[in-house]
Amino acid sequence: MNRLAVFFGSDFLYRFRTDPVAVGATVVLGLFVLAAVFAPWLSGMNPHDPAQIDIMNSEIPPVWQDGGAPAFPFGTDAQGRDLLSAILYGLRISITIGIFAVMVQMTLGIVIGLVSGYLGGKVDAFFMRLADIQLSMSTLMLAIVALAVFQAAFGAELFADMAIIMLILVIGIAEWPQYARTIRASVLAERKKEYVEAARVIGLSAPVIMVRHILPNTLSPLLVISTVQVANAIISEAALSFLGLGMPVTKPSLGSLISAGFEYIFSGSWWITTIPAIVLIVLILSINLLGDWLRDVLNPRLYKG
Repeated sequence: MNRLAVFFGSDFLYRFRTDPVAVGATVVLGLFVLAAVFAPWLSGMNPHDPAQIDIMNSEIPPVWQDGGAPAFPFGTDAQGRDLLSAILYGLRISITIGIFAVMVQMTLGIVIGLVSGYLGGKVDAFFMRLADIQLSMSTLMLAIVALAVFQAAFGAELFADMAIIMLILVIGIAEWPQYARTIRASVLAERKKEYVEAARVIGLSAPVIMVRHILPNTLSPLLVISTVQVANAIISEAALSFLGLGMPVTKPSLGSLISAGFEYIFSGSWWITTIPAIVLIVLILSINLLGDWLRDVLNPRLYKG
């Protein structure tokens, strides 16, 4: 109860309540997350189930246009799927990939950053040069090569079945240096402090010192990085899906919905690609605005109050 009272009276919550951009971004992001979680109950059909798809309903315009149907508020795509349902399920896939890809990045980055910063020497030099090499390459380039090789080696059918796992792993592995460098910098600042020296004196092992004592004092920057990285992971997935190396058309994400409807945009069926694109833009914008606010609040050097 005391912790709740401290939180509700904190400067963090006060600054959040008095910042309309942060509140608005949080509300929009919360609505997107709720829509993704409850997609099976909010949608009129399951776009992944071929039995519920009627090709005769293809390319019906949104309800506010002539020829629209109330059963399909955002219209239908070229396969006859309800676009609103496809967007809700696609939102679910995109957010899932974004969150789990960041978890992979964070896990790799924390482990490598802790070991590199604490041990130093040749270990530090090796991991930091490896990070430099990886940062010199585009995330999309690495992902395109890895996914294209996997698809060519194991076939499109297996790739379609494992698309979510592959995207999470590829995007996650490609972005670990962001976390590793941040954690390493914090560890370098912490390892010479008295509490670390005291832990060494009483005989604690290096893994225990790193995990139980140093790590908790290096986590504050990760919240800001994670917010931005979720947005980056969703953008990467959308770009890969648009290029045909992401989610298959049968299990569309927001990116594959945009890709599937792109060829129809100039034939009059603009909504198939435009509406998912707007949803993706608003989602990314809300995450980035929230990340910018967190950066300003959690970095005291930027505070101008």
